[in-house]
Amino acid sequence: MDETMTETVQTAPFAPFEWMLSARYLRARRKEGFISVIAGFSFLGIMLGVATLIIVMAVMNGFRKELLDKILGLNGHILVQPLESPLTDWKDVAERISQVQGIRLAAPVVDGQALASSPWNASGVLVRGIRSDDLNNLTSIAKNIKQGSLEGFDDGQGVAIGRRLADQLSLHAGDSVTLVAPKGAVTPMGTTPRIKPYKIVAVFEIGMSEYDLGFVFMPLAEAQAYFNRSSDVTSIEVFTTNPDRIDAFRKAVTEAAGRPVFLVDWRQRNSTFFNALQVERNVMFLILTMIVLVAALNIVSGLIMLVKDKGSDIAILRTMGASQGSIMRIFLITGASIGVVGTLVGFFVGLVICLNIESIRQFLSWLTSTELFSPELYFLSKLPAEIDVGETTAVVIMALTLSFLATLYPSWRAARLDPVEALRYE
Repeated sequence: MDETMTETVQTAPFAPFEWMLSARYLRARRKEGFISVIAGFSFLGIMLGVATLIIVMAVMNGFRKELLDKILGLNGHILVQPLESPLTDWKDVAERISQVQGIRLAAPVVDGQALASSPWNASGVLVRGIRSDDLNNLTSIAKNIKQGSLEGFDDGQGVAIGRRLADQLSLHAGDSVTLVAPKGAVTPMGTTPRIKPYKIVAVFEIGMSEYDLGFVFMPLAEAQAYFNRSSDVTSIEVFTTNPDRIDAFRKAVTEAAGRPVFLVDWRQRNSTFFNALQVERNVMFLILTMIVLVAALNIVSGLIMLVKDKGSDIAILRTMGASQGSIMRIFLITGASIGVVGTLVGFFVGLVICLNIESIRQFLSWLTSTELFSPELYFLSKLPAEIDVGETTAVVIMALTLSFLATLYPSWRAARLDPVEALRYE
């Protein structure tokens, strides 16, 4: 190698000949086929690991977001319950709470268990008495009416039921459903169940099977009569503009109530469920990271074999004037290229699958003639995916870092190779 080339090797951080040799080493010839196979598996491992991580984290995020939207779309962010005395002053309390800044809706409700039955089937349900205006302000219900209408909901004795409940009972809007409550009229013979038929005025579908199957909405006045609550309500469901800032609303709601009340926010009502989701999400991240780690270890083994195979080439380069840094950079580029390309391809594969995951689920369901992601098990009617930019960036950075670290030891060994020892038996 001439003097100019030697200067280039010593001064340039990544000289052209280093890139040229790295590219040549990545294109294995016939006698180096096994090394090429290891490199290929390393690439596939990193690509699949990154893609799987992105897909799983996106599905977990989408699952949490959809459930949160469904749960908080139907249940209040804060549940106001009475203390010391029943909520007979519910109109005034609800009015005062609704005036608090940041409160979107304060809806008095009457909740009770009942059995919904038809000539063909029966199912246990939660009957919720609510005013017509409040029900129309629940967008998860009002915007997802599939049959009938909520117009004049307060005027009659009709009820709104979920789509899955209607299917189970084989009923439609306009039909009658019979509700059976265990606590009815008190007679000399004891308390008898209350049995009353109601016309179905609307059928809704919010997409969460537990709610579509288990909720029946009834006019508030009718629910008070049905559950023997002539002048009070069970609780007041309070909806805020920002559920994540729920602590900021608790004190204001308590003061606005103007009477002894007990508050329960959405985090307390669903703490076990969302904590379990968070634990599952963290464990899945750790498990799937192992895929990327194994692929990175394949890069180590492949580069070590490549260094052994190219020992004479390294020795010749050193005798021609290549520095230890140049040798190290050649193998750094070789190993890092596998990791970088694998990470980028995995990122794009994961992104494409996340954007089309529901179509892919439907295709696989059609192909296998089975129901993947059953609504009865997972509560949601479709497979959600919500890509978080921060998490996706963290996955890409983690994969690139592991790929780079995997190349350090083999590259260091290549740079430390003694030319005399390498050429002694050539």
